[in-house]
Amino acid sequence: MKALTWHGRRDVRVDTVPDPAIKDPTDVIIRVTASGLCGSDLHLYEVLGPFLDVGDILGHEPMGVVEEVGPDVTTVRAGDRVVIPFNVSCGICHTCGQGLQSQCETTQVREYGSGAALFGYTKLYGQVPGGQAELLRVPFGNNLPIKVPHGPADDRFVFLSDVLPTAWQAVEYAAVPEGGSLVVLGLGPIGDMSCRIALHRGASQVIGVDRVPERLERGRGRGVHVLDLGEHSKDLAETIRGLTAGRGPDAVIDAVGMEAHGSPAAKLAAQATNLLPSALAARMMEHVGVDRLHALYLAIDIVRRGGTISLSGVYGGQSDPLPLLTMFDKQIQLRMGQANVHRWAGEILPLLTDDDPLGVDTFATHHLPLDRAPAAYEMFQKKHDGAVKILFKP
Repeated sequence: MKALTWHGRRDVRVDTVPDPAIKDPTDVIIRVTASGLCGSDLHLYEVLGPFLDVGDILGHEPMGVVEEVGPDVTTVRAGDRVVIPFNVSCGICHTCGQGLQSQCETTQVREYGSGAALFGYTKLYGQVPGGQAELLRVPFGNNLPIKVPHGPADDRFVFLSDVLPTAWQAVEYAAVPEGGSLVVLGLGPIGDMSCRIALHRGASQVIGVDRVPERLERGRGRGVHVLDLGEHSKDLAETIRGLTAGRGPDAVIDAVGMEAHGSPAAKLAAQATNLLPSALAARMMEHVGVDRLHALYLAIDIVRRGGTISLSGVYGGQSDPLPLLTMFDKQIQLRMGQANVHRWAGEILPLLTDDDPLGVDTFATHHLPLDRAPAAYEMFQKKHDGAVKILFKP
């Protein structure tokens, strides 16, 4: 089969690799019909090389049609249409039973002290072959795949693999009161969808911050009050307080993470990992603060006293400094973590109708064949051609 594989920093290629096969009696093989390119995939493209091997298959946002099932699979069968959550969870352990599938005790990567394994996402998360490929082996076939109806285009359902539950959890964790205010930092796919969900769930004021014109325009078109970071680089906090009765918003979602524009020193530290031998670079990534924390610091400054910060942007440093005195003094609540896809799927699925209240049918900006994935990664990283969300069609 064809699959997108990692070969080094900013070097991904479409290779021919062996087809996946049933290994365990509850495995499922799906033929991938759509697979998303996620902002966190750019971390693999840029800074997480020490935890990848040449030939690793990338991608964690797939959906498709079941081709083959193991002998103990009873809940899906060949021909079923399914979405595959990005976290690999068994569905029956203690943490899965608590709705914390991202912490699944069966697939936790204890070697690195990590939570549940993820498709296509480094040794830190199990080195499981990913879904930017023609075929995908899916474990826990009785519990992991999410069945969806045939008929509508893949765009209707594919975002259930990551974007929708990640954004839903971000809004849930933000705990915006009915009629309250929310600031979303970063209007990439997760930030954009978080704004849509917050408005759908009753927030009266949603302010989105970004510097990319296409992203700002998308937010504006959905009723978001957008602020251009380029125009407000020095007065953003004051501007937002002016829009929120002088006290700041009830909640802030940081949907940026370690790709934030910020400390040049932190940027150099992240780039330096690529110049070190793999073992040393891995230790540096695990134990040294290498994130650019500008967005998180901004969230701490902006949120009102007693407000909530919801962190959905991915950070990778282990020793990043936080202004705990300010956080304590402002009585800030902070929630974060990988999305628990199955925890939220039941609430999201009823919204994936022809009425399309969240705009999923037109959410993707680009639909590309898998052969164009290497160019798509570069385009997405550089934010060229209005690329906000890219779907591959293997």
